[in-house]
Amino acid sequence: MAFHLGSLGFLAPFDFTDYKLMIKEVLQGNCQMILRSRLTCVLNNPDILKHEPSHSNVLNEIVIDRGLSPFLSAIELHMEDELITVVQGDGLIICTPTGSTAYACAAGSSMVNPGIPAIVITPICPHSLSFRPIVVPAGVEIKVTLSPISRSSAWVSFDGQNKQELKKDDSLIIKTSIYPVPSICFRNQIFDWFAALENSLHWNQRSQQKKLNQ
Repeated sequence: MAFHLGSLGFLAPFDFTDYKLMIKEVLQGNCQMILRSRLTCVLNNPDILKHEPSHSNVLNEIVIDRGLSPFLSAIELHMEDELITVVQGDGLIICTPTGSTAYACAAGSSMVNPGIPAIVITPICPHSLSFRPIVVPAGVEIKVTLSPISRSSAWVSFDGQNKQELKKDDSLIIKTSIYPVPSICFRNQIFDWFAALENSLHWNQRSQQKKLNQ
């Protein structure tokens, strides 16, 4: 049960000023719940004698970027052991529906309702105008590696933390976690999500056109 103390509040639909009343309502069973999916990530290094696999769970996104390198990133994107494409640009965002309204949204991704079982893949400043954000089923396994043509390593961060270097021969495996985060809704998942879009992002707010004179 999350209370809104920040600036946006997509994950925090409850107003803290009424926290006693809200908690009482929840304890009485007057609430709905949504299961927010997470991503589980394993960063593998082939030199297992020196490097144990690094495990992370994220609620929002994994970001693979070029860091301080002056060169474009060259990142291979695999799904179910099939090479899908080579990402050339500033990097790649792989996020949950919950994370689609965060960094991915700023990078041009669609906003996906957290009730949809999906993974959103968004390029960061791609060097190809045809590479647009895509949405794939939650059940796929995604693997990210450096392309052999890459001129430098890349960097990986998990929900904006624990930044690690992705070197050649490393592999990052990403899957939907079997442990989602149960979140209590203020009203229901549809109302809460669109209310957050309107209040936080001023979604679809514009001056209304005037009626035609008859």
